[in-house]
Amino acid sequence: MQGVNTEQLLPVLSPGRHRNPRRGACFMEYASYLAGLRWSDHPSCTHPSVAALARLVNDVTSDEARSRLTTLIPSVVGLVGNDPRVPLVVSALAASSALPISSDIRQRALAAGLLRCERLLGNFSDDVTGRTRETVRAALDRAPAAEAWARAFEGEDSVSKPRPIAVSDEAILRASVIGIAEACVLDPDERLVNLLTSVVAECNLILRPDTIPVQSVRTLVHT
Repeated sequence: MQGVNTEQLLPVLSPGRHRNPRRGACFMEYASYLAGLRWSDHPSCTHPSVAALARLVNDVTSDEARSRLTTLIPSVVGLVGNDPRVPLVVSALAASSALPISSDIRQRALAAGLLRCERLLGNFSDDVTGRTRETVRAALDRAPAAEAWARAFEGEDSVSKPRPIAVSDEAILRASVIGIAEACVLDPDERLVNLLTSVVAECNLILRPDTIPVQSVRTLVHT
C-alpha cells in the first residue's frame, strides 16, 4: 500500500480563523490540533495572554516569515497556569519591543502601559521579572519624550498605584504588534518572531520551570 505523506495532512499556517485544518490554521488553531482538542483559535491548552500575542503575530507576519513560527507551536501546548506574572511579562515584552520604533501617537499609549508594567513587575523578585524590568527600562530610556508625556498624562499617583494588567490585555498587545508591523524598519518580521520566541521562552520558565527551556531571543530593544 502506498505510504501517506504526513506533511500533506498537517495544516498550513495562514492568517485569520479557519473552519477546519484543510483550510489552513492560525498559530493557536494549530496548537489546538497538536493538543488533540476541539479545533479553536482560543484553545484551553495555552495561557490566554500568550495565545493572544501568538494570534496577533501570526496575522501580521508575512507569508514568508510565518512558517518560522511553526517550530514554536509545540512549546505553547500545555503552557497554562494562573501565575500573575504571565500577563505582565507578555504585555511588557510586547510593548518594549514596539515602543522605540512606533509612531509618536502609539508611543504615548505604549509608554503609559509600560510605566504600569514597570511598577507592577517591581512586586516580584525572580529572574524572569528582573530581566523584563530591565527590558522595559531600556525601552523607556529610548523614548524619553513618550515617557514624560505618559507620566504627565496619568499623573505620578496613577503610575505609583497602577491598575492591574488584565489577563489578556488586548489593547497593549494589539498596539505593540501593529506598531512593529507598521514601523519604518527593515526587519519587522524578524522582530515579531523574536518577540514571540522570547515571550514563549520566559513564560515557559514561569509556568514550566522544570522543563527543557525554549531558546530565548533577548534582542527586543534594537539599537
